[in-house]
Amino acid sequence: MSELRTITTAPGLVFDVMVAGETDAPLVLLLHGFAESFHMWRAQLPALAAAGYRAVAPSQRGYSPGARPDTREPANYAFDHLLTDALAIAAACGNTHRRFHVVGHDWGGSIAWGIADRHPERLASLTVLSRPHPNAFNRALAAPDGEQKRRSAHHWFFLEADAASRVLADDARWLRERLAANNVPAAAIAEYVGVLGSPAAMEAALTWYRARGAIRAPIGTIRVPTLFIWGDADDTVGRAAAEGTVDFITGPYRFEVLPGVGHFAADQTPDQVNALLLAHLAAHPA
Repeated sequence: MSELRTITTAPGLVFDVMVAGETDAPLVLLLHGFAESFHMWRAQLPALAAAGYRAVAPSQRGYSPGARPDTREPANYAFDHLLTDALAIAAACGNTHRRFHVVGHDWGGSIAWGIADRHPERLASLTVLSRPHPNAFNRALAAPDGEQKRRSAHHWFFLEADAASRVLADDARWLRERLAANNVPAAAIAEYVGVLGSPAAMEAALTWYRARGAIRAPIGTIRVPTLFIWGDADDTVGRAAAEGTVDFITGPYRFEVLPGVGHFAADQTPDQVNALLLAHLAAHPA
């Protein structure tokens, strides 16, 4: 059974978190992306708890009302702050020095890659859904065929001043249609809109993009044991970026392609994601 709790970190940020499992069990930190929320891990939380892990899924900076700095200052949502938040939440769960597992989807995957790059000694394993290594992604964006740039056109749209109001217009029609097109169940869409459906929440979520810009900063080669899960029907990540991730991994690496699955694999094929994730964690204990 998952429980909703709060975690407070400096400087006075209060994060809503979903937790499952025994307090002293090995930590698995689950980082959501856009356009969803910590509800995306609804199937992983109980499965991880049943397997003997402490699963913690925070509603991240801007998504939690109590951790929503002023969006008029995009620097409040800089990538370094997002990394610091994740590490502070892990520390609040008793993992200041103890290694833990990190799992990320989409933007949460970007944060997970960053933790693995900068703090490899903190991680027992890395699992990323849908988001290639940033260097592989940048290389695909620059490819002359323009395929990845076309797939990522929404990143530039999100930088526009009126993006939040356009995404939320007509009862969040853009958001609902985007999720439905990826076969996200109606109940899950309702959960995500419940978190992101207010102007304040949407503005904060999009400020992640404005703080970073449309292009990800390069990071180093990953030495942490890594599982990368990609659906070959992902409309935002092409094959070149996904398959190119291997060029930036030197540690143990497993690349799993889910045929016919889109960008939101945890919603579409939760049992398959659980099986891959649990096998990976078991192979690389904390």
